Amino acid sequence: MERLSKKKSTPINPKSDYTGKQIIVLEGLDPVRKRPAMYIGSTSLVGVHHCLTEIIDNSVDEALAGFAINIWIVIHKDDSVTVIDDGRGIPIDIIPKYKASALEIVMTKLHAGGKFDSKAYKVSGGLHGVGSSVVNALSEWMEVTVVRNGKSFHQKYEKGKPITKVGEIKKAPYYDKDNIPKEYKPDINTGTISSFYLDKTIFKESITPDYDTVRKQIKERAYLVSGLYFHLYDQRADRQDHFYFEGGISSLVEALNRNKNTLHDPIFIQKQADNVEIQVAIQYNDGMAEITESFVNVINTIEGGSHLTGFRMALTRSINDYGKKIGAFKNGDESITGEDTREGLTAVVYVKMSSQTLQFEGQTKTKLGNAEIQPMVQSAVNDALDMYFEEHPSDGRRILEKIILAAKARLAAKAAKDAIIRKGALDGASLPGKLADCQTRDPTQSELFIVEGDSAGGSAKQGRDRKFQAILPLRGKILNTERARLDKILEFTEIKDLVIALGMGISESLTPEKLRYHRIIIMTDADVDGEHIRTLLLTFFFRHLPYVVVNKHLYIAQPPLFKIQSGKDIQYAYTEEELDRTMVNFKSKTSPSISRYKGLGEMNPDQLWETTMNPEQRMLKLVNMEDAAYADEVFTMLMGNEVLPRKRFIQTHAKAATLDV
Repeated sequence: MERLSKKKSTPINPKSDYTGKQIIVLEGLDPVRKRPAMYIGSTSLVGVHHCLTEIIDNSVDEALAGFAINIWIVIHKDDSVTVIDDGRGIPIDIIPKYKASALEIVMTKLHAGGKFDSKAYKVSGGLHGVGSSVVNALSEWMEVTVVRNGKSFHQKYEKGKPITKVGEIKKAPYYDKDNIPKEYKPDINTGTISSFYLDKTIFKESITPDYDTVRKQIKERAYLVSGLYFHLYDQRADRQDHFYFEGGISSLVEALNRNKNTLHDPIFIQKQADNVEIQVAIQYNDGMAEITESFVNVINTIEGGSHLTGFRMALTRSINDYGKKIGAFKNGDESITGEDTREGLTAVVYVKMSSQTLQFEGQTKTKLGNAEIQPMVQSAVNDALDMYFEEHPSDGRRILEKIILAAKARLAAKAAKDAIIRKGALDGASLPGKLADCQTRDPTQSELFIVEGDSAGGSAKQGRDRKFQAILPLRGKILNTERARLDKILEFTEIKDLVIALGMGISESLTPEKLRYHRIIIMTDADVDGEHIRTLLLTFFFRHLPYVVVNKHLYIAQPPLFKIQSGKDIQYAYTEEELDRTMVNFKSKTSPSISRYKGLGEMNPDQLWETTMNPEQRMLKLVNMEDAAYADEVFTMLMGNEVLPRKRFIQTHAKAATLDV
C-alpha cells in the first residue's frame, strides 16, 4: 500500500536527553577527500547514491528511535539534494571539550555522532558515525538547518569546512528559494534540513542521482520501518512518489512475489531476545528461483552474514524435521538439502539491534559480522516454523511437497548432467564441433562470441582474430529456461554445447576457475528475432549461470545499423541519431547511399571485424545486475507462464517500442 500522509511533526520527548553530551569525536576529515572510496565504496554513481543514502538513513534512525514520522527527499534541478525530517534535530549546544557546537562537530569530524552513545540511539543504520561528515567532506557545499522547539539554527560548509558559524536564523535558506514548490516545504517544529551538492572533482563520472535507484532505496526502507512516511520529489522531471507500508516485511515478500503463483500466505516470525529484534517473512511460490533479502537496521546486507546463515540452517532443519514427523520420506530417504528448501522461496530476514554491538564487514555495510546473531536467528526461526507447521498442516504439506519435488528434480538433473558433462569432456577433443576455438589458453585474454545463425557464424569465424577470439554459432532460438529444470535444459543441444564450451560446469558442480573465456559476447541481429534470442540467452545466464553476470563476464555486441557509402568513402552508424549526425558531417559532396543492415550475415568478414569485433573500434554493452530482485521480477514477467502481467507490460510500453519487423 502506498499513500500520502498529512503534515505531521513529532514533539521532542522530554524524557529523551539528546544533547551535545552524547556526541563523541574520534578523528578529523582529512582522510576522506584523499581516499573517498575507503568510506563510500566507490566514486562512481554508486558512491553518489551511497552518499544520499547516508543522509536519508540519519533521518531513518530518528524514526527507529521513535521520533520522526516523515522524511522528505528533494532532488533539485542542479542535482543538489535536500533531505528533511521531523525528528529531534541535531544538537546545537556547545561541547565544552571541543569548544564548538555539537552540530559543527557532527558535520566536520570523522567518527563523531550520537550513535556511539546507546542512550541517544539504541538502533541505527549507521555504524561508524561517518555518514554526515563524509558526505560533507565530499560535497562542494553543504548546509544544515536544525529546528528545535520552533527555533532554527544554521551552518554552511564547503568541502567539509565550515564557512559560517552555527547561529540562530529566522528561517532555513531552503525555504526562501523561489524555485522550490510549496508542497516541497514541510512546516516542521523540530527536525533537520540537510542540503548538499557533491563535488565534481571527486565524483568525476557523474553527480546526477538516478530517480529510480533512489526510489527503490526509499521504498525498501518504507517496508522496513512501519509508521514512517516517505515523500520523494524530483524537480528535474516533476516526479514524485510517496510511500507508507503498514504490513512491514510481509508486504515486501508479497511485493517480491508479484506475478507469481504462491503456495500460501506469508509466514511472519518475530522475536525479541537480548536487545535484538528478529523479524522473518517467508512465502513459497511454484517457481524455481530463490529471492532472499536480508537487512540489519534498514541496511540491505546484500552479502548476507550471520543472520542469513542462521535462517537458512533453521529452514533446512525445520522442514526435514517436519518431513520425518509426518512420514513424508519413503524408504528412509532423507535427502532434503538446503538447496532444495530454497527452490521457489521468497524470504526477508530483518534484524534490529544496538548500534553499539553491531559489526559490519567493511564500511559499505554489506555483510553482518556478529557471530552471536546466527544462533539467535536459528533458534527463533526453528521454534516458529515448528509451531507453524503444527498449526497449519495443509500449508506445511504443500511446502514439503514442493521441496520433495525439488529434491527429485535435483537428483534427476545431476544424473543428466553427469551423463552429458563427463570427466574429461571439456578437454580439447571433446569441445563442440561447431566451436571455432581461439589459440590462447589464457582465459583473461580470451573471448567467446555467441553468434546467431550459421551465416553470421561463418563471417565471424573468417573475420575474427584467431589468437583470442572464439566463435560459437547458434541455430535458431534456444529453449526458454525460465521454468525448465536442469535435466531438460541440458538435453537441448545448443545449450549443452554452450555449457561445454564455457568449461566451468553448471549448478552444484560449478567450478568458476575453469571458465575458459572472461569475455562472453552475445552477438545477434538487430531485429525482433535477434532481440528474442538475446533475451533467451540472458534468461539462461541469469537463472543458471549467474556467476557469469555477477562477475561481469557477459557482454552484448553492438553491430551497426547503417552503412553510409559514397564511392570508396564508407562510414557506419549504430543508432538513428548517429546516422543523422553522420549525414551532416559526411565529407563527400555527392549524395551518399544508405544501407540498413537487417542481419549480421549481410556483412562480409572484413566489415564484421571492423565494426563489431575489433577491440579498438567496437562497442560492447556490459551486462550488469545491480538489483537482483528487480531482475527476477522482470524475467518472471517476460519469460514466465503468467500471460496477464506480460500482456499488461506490452500494452503499457507498446508506444515506446522501436520495432524493425
